[in-house]
Amino acid sequence: MIGSLIAAVLIIGIFLLRNAKGVMDSLMQLLGLVMLCMIGYAMLQSSPPVLEALSHSFNPDDPLILLLPIVTLVGGTVGGYISFSGGHRLVEAGITGVENVGVVTRAAVTGIVTTGVVRICLFLAALGVVSQGLALEAGNPAASVFSHSMGTVGYKMFGIVLLAASVSSVIGAAYTSVTFMYSLHESIQRHNQRVVIAFIACSTLIYSLVGQPVKVLVVAGTLNALVLPLALACILWATKKPSIVGDDYRHPTWMLVFGLLAMAATAVGVVMSFNAFVQFWQS
Repeated sequence: MIGSLIAAVLIIGIFLLRNAKGVMDSLMQLLGLVMLCMIGYAMLQSSPPVLEALSHSFNPDDPLILLLPIVTLVGGTVGGYISFSGGHRLVEAGITGVENVGVVTRAAVTGIVTTGVVRICLFLAALGVVSQGLALEAGNPAASVFSHSMGTVGYKMFGIVLLAASVSSVIGAAYTSVTFMYSLHESIQRHNQRVVIAFIACSTLIYSLVGQPVKVLVVAGTLNALVLPLALACILWATKKPSIVGDDYRHPTWMLVFGLLAMAATAVGVVMSFNAFVQFWQS
């Protein structure tokens, strides 16, 4: 509770700065690097069975059991508002048009590769711990990964990782959520920093009342996965509308095909994991 309030105050302080968006961009890069380094170190310390993990990635014992974790991870990585967050920031920064397709593509690829590496490293760190016969705490499983592999120092490192993840997520979520409101009234865009601060304050208040961080995180990831097929469908539809992307841009057919496959696979995964999600929520 105290940590969430400290994070909220820090983030609101960032948005009070005159050059808040520049600070936001730099801070997001720094926090991403901090998380990558610390989680990577935790992974190395836990000595995970990498070959076994790689083998079971392609040949799992029971694929149905993995559906809810996969859907949650996909939803938390690229679902919901996250599908638009980077795009909205690039548009507001003026990085638009066919001439900037290369820049946008590199930014998107860098973002998804970085977040993918972070998740793989965190999974391997947890796998290394449980493969040694150690149990993860139900109330804070990620923290126990760091404490089991590195003791008290690891537990403190996890605090830094969690703070970095929280700050970057709240900044991205609050900023993007407010950009969705620009079309409601011009005053929202004109006073966007104040609206973002109010959004963060309300979200912090709700979290303080609800609590249950682990359950809320899984639920949020699952709901984001539910939104993902709809969001991806809108994006793919927009790529074929000259009124949106202009007459000079042609979206590659292979990207459209893979996009449709990803949309269908996510939709099927969400439907098939619904019962597991209900059981988790009731537990």
